[in-house]
Amino acid sequence: MNKAQSTQTPLATEKISTLLWNFAVPSIIAMLVSSLYNIVDQFFIGRSVGELGNAATNISFPLSISCVAAALLFGIGGASAFNISAGKGQEDPDEKKKAVFYIGNASALLFCCGILLFILTQLFLSPMLQFFGSPDDVLPYAKIYTRIVSYGFPFFILATGGGHLIRADGRPKYTMICNLAGAAINTVLDALFVFVFSWGMAGAALATVIGQVVSGSMAIWLLWHGKTIQLNRGHLVLRKEYILRIISLGAAPCTNQLAMMVLQIVMNQSLKYYGRMSVYGESIPLACTGIITKVNQVFLSFIIGISQGLQPIVSFNYGARQFSRVKEAYYKACICGFAIAAAAFLLFQFAPRQIISIFGDGSEKYYQFATNYFRIFLFFTFINFSQKITSNFFTAIGKPKGGIFLSLTQQILFLMPLIAILPVYTGIDGIMYAGPIADFASAALAFWMIKRELRRPEYKI
Repeated sequence: MNKAQSTQTPLATEKISTLLWNFAVPSIIAMLVSSLYNIVDQFFIGRSVGELGNAATNISFPLSISCVAAALLFGIGGASAFNISAGKGQEDPDEKKKAVFYIGNASALLFCCGILLFILTQLFLSPMLQFFGSPDDVLPYAKIYTRIVSYGFPFFILATGGGHLIRADGRPKYTMICNLAGAAINTVLDALFVFVFSWGMAGAALATVIGQVVSGSMAIWLLWHGKTIQLNRGHLVLRKEYILRIISLGAAPCTNQLAMMVLQIVMNQSLKYYGRMSVYGESIPLACTGIITKVNQVFLSFIIGISQGLQPIVSFNYGARQFSRVKEAYYKACICGFAIAAAAFLLFQFAPRQIISIFGDGSEKYYQFATNYFRIFLFFTFINFSQKITSNFFTAIGKPKGGIFLSLTQQILFLMPLIAILPVYTGIDGIMYAGPIADFASAALAFWMIKRELRRPEYKI
């Protein structure tokens, strides 16, 4: 048995619960670390700059989401293509040879996309931030923060997307270590630059960039020194057949992030408009939702981490036609997702003021809006695991159309129209009530789609 086969054998033979633990836990930690980049900045900025600083990071957030979208497009796409080919490669030597090219092409695409996004941000910074919904008093803070942070985009995308490729190569713990190193550096430097040197927005941004450079550099080294594969320059040469396969399999999680980005922009514009017409003004809704969105991202990091840990298990066993293991892995992932979602629901319902107060003080109106937003907008948190796990499941089994459709449901098909319609009749409160309606509808659709998929004959063998 060769090296590649021996390292991949556990995906076909190990207990599903053990595999899910081994792959999901490092993935969850990696996602948590990615979320902490934003939430740590939010903490230090909120404590030093205040409400306008919190609003500025919210305005900049769509660019962070776009980085994650690119990382998932090529990272999960490349990982899924690699694992499916590796599974088929147990019987087909040609598939095994192709698998390495997916890792190489995905790595090259990650870096190129990071460079492109950095250039676009530097060239069109002011109009971008205004388009994202920045009020005039927030714009100077947003420009300082975003201009510096953009220097880290290539490394951020490489660290995030490369982590999926490293995990697909059978090294989930290294993905975790890579991200932890960058987050630890970011946290320490945030405290130093913001509290000790008093560099404010610029200090928080610089700390983020340095942490991302460290994580990205580690990811490059790990990709070049594979466990089951050995990359060379030839694998980095972009080829149409590999690019199209990677994009097709990464489109669903990428679409989900792009939908979040579009939604964030629409949300910012709506909060600014209806906030101006309410007792809260423009800045309070922007500052509060920016914090709450990032707190919710911590919860979603657990769910996305589970779905990403599920991916190599499902992809390999689907490619190897071990359908009973595919179904078992999905069910166990959902059980874990529900337990975490239920805990988050209780926290958001019973401790919203305590959570928001971590990120700095505010007026009573500030706390009132934040508390209402937590309790209303995130009411159906306890079922919010289903859409993301199911969407990634369809991608993992090589059915990206189902994954893309599910990725669009929550943000684009349901939430965005509701945000446009409800506030017309109920003011800014309509934005809050749009959240639970969209969450319930998308969860119901995910349940129907997975029920139909798992009734297919092959799963009953």
